[in-house]
Amino acid sequence: MQTVLTHLILLLTAFALQAQNNIKVTITGFNNNEGKAMVGLYDSEETFLKKEYKAIKTDIKSNQATVEFTNVPDGNYAISMFHDENENGELDMFMGFYPKEPYACSNNAKGMFGPPKWKDAVFTVTENTNKKIEINL
Repeated sequence: MQTVLTHLILLLTAFALQAQNNIKVTITGFNNNEGKAMVGLYDSEETFLKKEYKAIKTDIKSNQATVEFTNVPDGNYAISMFHDENENGELDMFMGFYPKEPYACSNNAKGMFGPPKWKDAVFTVTENTNKKIEINL
């Protein structure tokens, strides 16, 4: 019984320690402090720019914004953000394909004739990382 209990405690401790990464994102280059910064963290290429793993909406102060994603498991991630100037919760588009509001991605990835690609925006977090990401609009 003692052995089973010990193994169970070790297993639970391993799960608890696995998700101890933090990702602090600083975004600069806003044209103004109006609206909100909408920041999404993505955990796979399949969901990139479609469905966030985690999302945070924050105020813009002195033309910059900072958010922190906590308790992120080890893995590969990408960040996408946009300046929601009119606070409607959506990235407004011109004619359905060209963004009307400023946007950016991790690694300052840029898209060529379309949105940025996962491979250009992806980064890795491992082993209790306090990762710092800087994005310039």
